[in-house]
Amino acid sequence: MLTSGWKSVSMVDVHGKVTFTLWLCGCNLRCPFCHNWTIAEGLDCFPLDRRTLLDELESGVFLVDYFHVTGGEPLMQWRELISLFAEVRLLDVPISLNTNLTIIGPLEKLLGAGLVDHVATDLKAPPELYGLPTGATERLWNLFLRGLELVSDYGLPLELRIPVAKGLNQWPHIEEGLRRLGTDFYVVLNPLVGKPLTNPRDEEWCSKHCWPGAEVGELKRKLEELGVGVYVNSFGELLRETPRGLGDLTKKFINSPKEP
Repeated sequence: MLTSGWKSVSMVDVHGKVTFTLWLCGCNLRCPFCHNWTIAEGLDCFPLDRRTLLDELESGVFLVDYFHVTGGEPLMQWRELISLFAEVRLLDVPISLNTNLTIIGPLEKLLGAGLVDHVATDLKAPPELYGLPTGATERLWNLFLRGLELVSDYGLPLELRIPVAKGLNQWPHIEEGLRRLGTDFYVVLNPLVGKPLTNPRDEEWCSKHCWPGAEVGELKRKLEELGVGVYVNSFGELLRETPRGLGDLTKKFINSPKEP
């Protein structure tokens, strides 16, 4: 497996939970706001030392609520992930998977094998938030909706994260996504941020659509009117999936995971 590192105790990767978090490399999307794009493109990665990882997890198992795997997109390495999750199961640690829900076959295999206890995903309105051509994003959006249905079918708790962009009407897609869900979910609104806090993949795009204002409060109001539990991340907490330091300012908000 290719990884960029892990963090043995994290309090910001799943809302309200303590996690042991592993970052895996590779992704099938090119989100313009992504600040983990070097990991997504496999540029900042090294082979996972599985034995060391499992030993460290076992030593701190009493501290964590979930073994949480994020990326990148972890299902890009789904065969190895199934094997890893099977070993983690022997340690009696609940497993949380952060996935974009577009790689359906492998997702079904993991859920069907009972290897996942919690799912986190981003609801990204196409085409702007995918960074890919319109035709591809529409296909991926439909796969994402199927992924939401799968999670609901298996009755898994879901952290539905919504990246909030400036100047984009995301509500129609949010409504469509909510219609595919069961009852065991909550929403985390993540206002998109750019420099100096992050190093986004597409700085020009981010200059137009990062740092939203009224959009955040408006989405929160609409969701709460529907009876949805909503949390809003501060800008510091938005760095929770940044496994490399981004300068002195960033380091005030997050610690880097293990270096190779």
